[in-house]
Amino acid sequence: MTKTYAVIGDPIDHSLSPAIHNAAFGFLGLDCTYIAYRIPKGELAQGIEALKKIQIAGFNVTIPHKIEMMKLLNEADENCKTIGATNTVVNENGVLKGYNTDMDGFLDPIKKRNIECKDCNVLLVGAGGAARAIVVGFSKMKVHKITIANRTKQKADELIKFANKLGLESDYTDLDNAGNIVGKYKFVVNATSVGLKGSASPISTRAITKDSIVYDIVYMPVETELIEQSKKQGATIIYGWEMLLGQAMRSFEIWTKRPAPYEAMKLTLLGRF
Repeated sequence: MTKTYAVIGDPIDHSLSPAIHNAAFGFLGLDCTYIAYRIPKGELAQGIEALKKIQIAGFNVTIPHKIEMMKLLNEADENCKTIGATNTVVNENGVLKGYNTDMDGFLDPIKKRNIECKDCNVLLVGAGGAARAIVVGFSKMKVHKITIANRTKQKADELIKFANKLGLESDYTDLDNAGNIVGKYKFVVNATSVGLKGSASPISTRAITKDSIVYDIVYMPVETELIEQSKKQGATIIYGWEMLLGQAMRSFEIWTKRPAPYEAMKLTLLGRF
């Protein structure tokens, strides 16, 4: 019997997940299929019941359901509990177990490049759901300090408290000042959606140097304004598609219990741009 997997969210029609996962299933000759399934905000419980009825084997969770979905899980792994959100769910006969692969996905390209994170300083732009997973990832990599740059100080303060709980030094700066002090940080990470439609960079890139590592989690377009400008300054670049691929591979491995075919998934993903 064909196993069915899905990604749920709203909007969902632009999701690249079906292409990536179906390529992986095809490459390994697995009798599985992956669909995009739109569940509007406020209709999550009904949507999940419908998925259980068709005996969905597992699913990814994207905006706006990552936090809400936690309430509907029977079990959650450690990362889920720490981050307070899930993006990967396994359905075993109606028992839903949640995982969060955002953290592993985020760290994957850093590890692939053998970049040392220990004791370094991080400038993190944004304080939303993705930012929490990133803070947990960096705490596991033993960074020294994370400075949060965000539009609203209130949301940044919540994230700073969260970082402190994990034993990380953390402070706040506004977006204007972030551009001035960016040169003091080894990592500059954009975890906002600014850059999505090819708009301006969320912070000024003037002070970025060849020693900076600039990581933009926005993957459409591939070359955001932040990345384009940082490249000109000679910075090391990590692309948003690498995180997307990293978390998709981790989801695939949780569902199938076998190594994800990195090259097949990567070629499919990059072919979509």
